[in-house]
Amino acid sequence: MFIQTESTPNPATLKFLPGQVVLEAGTADFPNAEASGGSPLARRLFDVKGVTGVFFGNDFVTVTKDDGMVWDHLKPGVLGAIMEHFQSGAPVIEGESSAGAGGHADHDGPDAEVVVQIKELLDTRVRPAVAQDGGDITFHGFERGVVYLHMQGACAGCPSSTLTLKMGIENLLRHYIPEVLEVRPVAA
Repeated sequence: MFIQTESTPNPATLKFLPGQVVLEAGTADFPNAEASGGSPLARRLFDVKGVTGVFFGNDFVTVTKDDGMVWDHLKPGVLGAIMEHFQSGAPVIEGESSAGAGGHADHDGPDAEVVVQIKELLDTRVRPAVAQDGGDITFHGFERGVVYLHMQGACAGCPSSTLTLKMGIENLLRHYIPEVLEVRPVAA
């Protein structure tokens, strides 16, 4: 098994490509070891000293490290954990096949049509680009012209995430949906 690595805009996060499907659909975010209970792969990765976050996409695993660690020292342990997991035949996530294909929060009410448009733009224009950098952005809410988005994986804590939200996503949504006035991040 050959696992490729790619850097991300977030220096604390590295993207690992095992050359096979990680999740059939959706994404899974494990912002800390306590959240990894349902995933044998995430538990294995958190056993590597210095790993502080794990995120799964369709064909990648994004790992976030402690600021005091150096990737040259951490990468061999992460590669070993990923390789051991896939060779073991264990599921990536126990029980359900994925963490939810959409990932977006439900929304109903007077703005339902606007929210459908927001989700459509996120799914077709934003999420594929963000996945290239090892992360995901999901819809969390819409209230009085403000879109609330949840940033995961390499996007969470990335130094350029504010710029991505304001200059990229906010401008895109405002261009296509006049009801959108602003975009703000939300914590998990």
